[in-house]
Amino acid sequence: MEDLLKLDKQLCFSVYVLHREIMQCYRPILKDIELTYPQYITMMALWEKDEQTVSQVGEILQLDNGTLTPLLKRLEAKEFLVRKRGHDDERIVKIYLTEKGKKLKSKAANIPSDLAKAMHINLDEMQQLKTLSEKVVQKINL
Repeated sequence: MEDLLKLDKQLCFSVYVLHREIMQCYRPILKDIELTYPQYITMMALWEKDEQTVSQVGEILQLDNGTLTPLLKRLEAKEFLVRKRGHDDERIVKIYLTEKGKKLKSKAANIPSDLAKAMHINLDEMQQLKTLSEKVVQKINL
């Protein structure tokens, strides 16, 4: 009988190693635009829709304010965005891309294809992996 508790039989271990390897592939690509992976996904959320609240960005990225706030401070120090408190309610902080932050998007345009090359897969294979990943997450969250 097969031992299902062997490490090489575990989905969780395979996904863990894949995550680590993908992050390793991202590191040199993102270094060229002076971003970490969490900063990169934050910028992508803002490139899709500028002028969001901290809570909105946190919801999109599935990050809590304690994780997101230091991340935003570092992006603000790099002059990619500014944070402004609301006029009506100072508890609400809105995030705005700066011109430098908007221009960064064009520098990042090749990142998906660069990642596929670094992973030695094509864009179709990358899309298949993404689709399967999203399907599993959706089923877990039923």
